[in-house]
Amino acid sequence: MSITLEQANTVISAAFSEGAELGLKPLSVAVLDAGGHLVAFQRQCGASTLRPQIACGKAGGALALGMSSRKVADMAAERAVFVSALGQLAPHGVVPAAGGVIVVGAACETLGAVGVTGDTSDNDERCALAGISAAGLRAEA
Repeated sequence: MSITLEQANTVISAAFSEGAELGLKPLSVAVLDAGGHLVAFQRQCGASTLRPQIACGKAGGALALGMSSRKVADMAAERAVFVSALGQLAPHGVVPAAGGVIVVGAACETLGAVGVTGDTSDNDERCALAGISAAGLRAEA
């Protein structure tokens, strides 16, 4: 099972709504399936040009390492050379900053991941979590 296009679009819409409610800078949101393939992506007007790659790098890095991009950032603080080397191996790169969240199903199986970028990493992650919840999905703890 994987994230559907309908669920992905709900995640994106809700993440944008959360960002608007918080008064954040323009966001970009990528939703990947369990295999790391892009299901949906949108960016708000005014988002800078590298945001698609950053959003996919947060989500793809989370999938590649089996942990949120926040935890990847923690790992990078301890093992910088290792984490920086991963970017060349991963199809979407690895962005070690909060905002990339793994989505799991009822049996804790990985359904995909969401990557949000545009504001502070903490706010990006907050929007990713809001989007996941709004779609009736569950973020990996």
